[in-house]
Amino acid sequence: MSSTSTDLTTGGTVLPITRWGTPVMHERTKPVTDFDDELRTLVRDMFATMAAAEGVGLAATQVGVGLSVFVYDCPDEDEVRHVGVVCNPEVTLPEGKDRRLDASDEGCLSFPGGYQPLPRPDLATCRGQDVDGNDIEIVGTGILARCLQHETDHLNGTVFGDRLSARSRKKLSQQHEKLAPNYPDDWPVSPRLVAGAEESARVTE
Repeated sequence: MSSTSTDLTTGGTVLPITRWGTPVMHERTKPVTDFDDELRTLVRDMFATMAAAEGVGLAATQVGVGLSVFVYDCPDEDEVRHVGVVCNPEVTLPEGKDRRLDASDEGCLSFPGGYQPLPRPDLATCRGQDVDGNDIEIVGTGILARCLQHETDHLNGTVFGDRLSARSRKKLSQQHEKLAPNYPDDWPVSPRLVAGAEESARVTE
């Protein structure tokens, strides 16, 4: 978060989370060009929605807005908590001998209930702007590295299921269909109906 900004993690309104299949989820977003109060309101609402859904990251497309911005509240591999907002993100990943893949389970708030292993680099550098338009850089490890990649993918119109094999995507869909009745259409405005212990323990973005 920019030190010149007021706290944007509080005071927002919880919004319904947009699901896979909605066009905005599968289209490239427009860049942020106006770093204004309208953007700050959106960011506050996104933080409120992410918290209500118990997620670690949320892209604007996940609240139905085709704008290139995401928020995160996520630990790194050392369990250090990182909280912030990135506009117009670009992710750089290691190559060659520096590239190490982590095949942890991944889930998505816009496809609730489903989790599948997805190999991603365990280090990611994300560059963009804060809510004031200042250039920023976040270096993520562990879950944070996955989060930075997952949310930037959203803003490019890619959901993590697009990166899965056909077999894994089928399993993901089966998991989602089994648990989808637990999530009202306007979730998390209306709370999840049933939370199994296994599902609650997962990390979702």
